[in-house]
Amino acid sequence: MQPVLNVEDVKRVESGLTEVGVSISELMHRAGTAAANEVMRTDDVSSVTVFCGLGNNGGDGWVAAESLRKRDIDVTVVTPVAPDDIQGDLARVVAKSAQAAGVKMLVAPPKGRVEELLLSTDVVVDAMLGTGFHGDPRAPFDIWIECINASGATVIAVDVPSGLSAQTGLASSRCVIADMTVTMLVLKPGLLADMGRDACGTIVVAPLAEQTERLVLEADPVAWRADLEDYVDVLAPPSNAVDKFTRGSVLVVGGSLRFPGAPLLAAQAAARSGAGYVTLAVPEPVAPILQSQMPEIPVMGLPSDPDGTFSAEAADIVAELALKRTATLVGPGMRVSGGTVGVVSKLISSEVPLVIDADGLNCLARLTSNKLDDFPELLRRNEPLILTPHRRELGRLVGQQEVPPASLTAAMEAARRIVWTDGGSEITVVAKGSATACVSVDAAVLPKPGPAALATAGSGDVLGGVVAAFLARSNVGNDDLPVLSALACEVHGYAGSIAAERFGSHGVMARDIIDALGLAEDALEEQIAFPESTDMD
Repeated sequence: MQPVLNVEDVKRVESGLTEVGVSISELMHRAGTAAANEVMRTDDVSSVTVFCGLGNNGGDGWVAAESLRKRDIDVTVVTPVAPDDIQGDLARVVAKSAQAAGVKMLVAPPKGRVEELLLSTDVVVDAMLGTGFHGDPRAPFDIWIECINASGATVIAVDVPSGLSAQTGLASSRCVIADMTVTMLVLKPGLLADMGRDACGTIVVAPLAEQTERLVLEADPVAWRADLEDYVDVLAPPSNAVDKFTRGSVLVVGGSLRFPGAPLLAAQAAARSGAGYVTLAVPEPVAPILQSQMPEIPVMGLPSDPDGTFSAEAADIVAELALKRTATLVGPGMRVSGGTVGVVSKLISSEVPLVIDADGLNCLARLTSNKLDDFPELLRRNEPLILTPHRRELGRLVGQQEVPPASLTAAMEAARRIVWTDGGSEITVVAKGSATACVSVDAAVLPKPGPAALATAGSGDVLGGVVAAFLARSNVGNDDLPVLSALACEVHGYAGSIAAERFGSHGVMARDIIDALGLAEDALEEQIAFPESTDMD
């Protein structure tokens, strides 16, 4: 797995490197050289424009420019001030060195001159605003960002695309859209989520020193980016000696007269994800609607209230059914009522492997008055418990319903409030978003995110079914739940990519994702087993 550090913690790594003899000056030279090396790997590059800021990120750009000039590249630096006027001592020194080496420069050029220069530029190096940036880019950087994005040149960002928060992955206004980001020392969370996914392009990590890995681990990574080989230990070994019961059984509990389709999607997803036997429990009026839709999946009608939701009498029946299944998913389409809250409460108190999604999570919020983290005794159990909230559901669980988490790091913080209150290894929160974090007491695992095609109604119900199926099929311990959940997310995401290829990026519906789940898992398992034989990118 690849470690991910908060921006503030990266400073601890830099301080640690200086203590072992790697100076800030040396780090700047290595960073600039790393960026220049990636420029040289670009096809047919002869002219480069480097946009430099006033701080250390700009210093990296000046070093890159001098390195490229020594390799006979036609390089021009665009800078807001002349080298002599740069206030930072180190950035001023490297800027003057580049000037002495013959690097051309444009000092505070008008917009038209920048646009003219970019017409003949093969590669742009963005070294304007670094990881410490927040807020709105000011002139001239806002103008230069606009010019770079309109240029059509290949763009390589140094550490982080200018205008993007390396911590949150958000930009208050415009930011550079790069083809590649060469980030120094370690991954930062903002590069992997939200606008960072569009802005960063391919991400290359430049460690800069042999001591970096040790210092990063000592800085306590906020998360870990999963690689395919990390899933080997949670995959069941292939075998033909199976039947429908040994492949795991899933009970899906949900539905209402208003939302009959959500549990249908979840149950079909569980079946497509390899569960050998799937049963669907819905309120009695919903059962006839669904029975004709799924001949492979038994549909059971349970006691209901007049509004077509589960009644209080359904709770005990659901608990008995759950005891006969390997894993249970509760929540899709069930609405929030006294009866559905009772069903969720009963399942939590039962010792069954449990996935809670959608309205099951909203029932938890109702049960705890939006303060789930104040009720550790409610969640504490021995069997696995996986919660799968999107950011609005997560906000409702921890009292942030008015202002739900807006970034990956904020979602991880909210999820940790839940898992740390419980304190046990049996609970994992799958905090869904443009980038998803599978958070346990010990770690947060970041699966490779899926395409924007997943942003469609019912996609979350599909993921709930996938997670339940993987939980039912697996024999992993509680400590492996974050990795197992991350694998389920990757299968779901890759299925979305397959569906997008079939129906177009804007034409995918939830059922299209379901139909691709089996193909997606086969492809991922092949890539895991034979990493050199299949290109998944």
